[in-house]
Amino acid sequence: MKIRETHPFDLTPSEAARLQEALRARLRLSGDVGEVSLVAGADASYTKGSDEIYAVVVALRYPDLTVVERVSACAETPFPYIPGLLTFREGPALLEAFRRLRSEPDVVFFDGQGIAHPRGLGIASHMGVLLDRPTVGVAKSLLVGTATDPGAGRGSASPIRRNGETIGMAVRTKEKTRPVYVSVGHRIALAQAVDLVLATARGYRLPEPTRQAHLFANEVRREGSGEERQTTLLSGGAPEGE
Repeated sequence: MKIRETHPFDLTPSEAARLQEALRARLRLSGDVGEVSLVAGADASYTKGSDEIYAVVVALRYPDLTVVERVSACAETPFPYIPGLLTFREGPALLEAFRRLRSEPDVVFFDGQGIAHPRGLGIASHMGVLLDRPTVGVAKSLLVGTATDPGAGRGSASPIRRNGETIGMAVRTKEKTRPVYVSVGHRIALAQAVDLVLATARGYRLPEPTRQAHLFANEVRREGSGEERQTTLLSGGAPEGE
């Protein structure tokens, strides 16, 4: 997959925050992604105290959500873990994983925030600008804003509000399970982002794109291999080599 652009990641925290402010001006917080035939999930994993980041992208056919490709990359970063600056720690490894992806997903889901972020540019928004793709943030907890608990039934949702503005939705993807927090990353409207999260949630709290990415990222980290890993779906439906 072609990366549209990148920027230096070896910045100080204050420089990184200023860059986020500049990139935020380029976000598109609306749009219809059109017909969706391929979605992807991206995630990263690392051992506490380690600077080695294992990043993965998993592509799935839509709407049946069969995995068609999995890629991984490892990069070492000195950037510390700082809430709100996650992309500067995980971004280099994620970009390398996307470079290795042969598929061209219509929408990419990230395990993290979109605009529901202190400076309005979480990892889904930041990567959306660099990839120039529709992206959705699907977070497991709130970083900023407040939301009332949605109804108990699957599909219930309540707005995430900050300073009187709706910046996302708390969405119940599974009955009697904690909600996920959905926010626009880039080039997609919030309503469609929520619809796609619900459409790809198949019996688990996390939608399949980020669930599969989370499982694969942990697998790659446990193996501790920084070598490229890629599996591509064959016509029979099983990943090549597995």
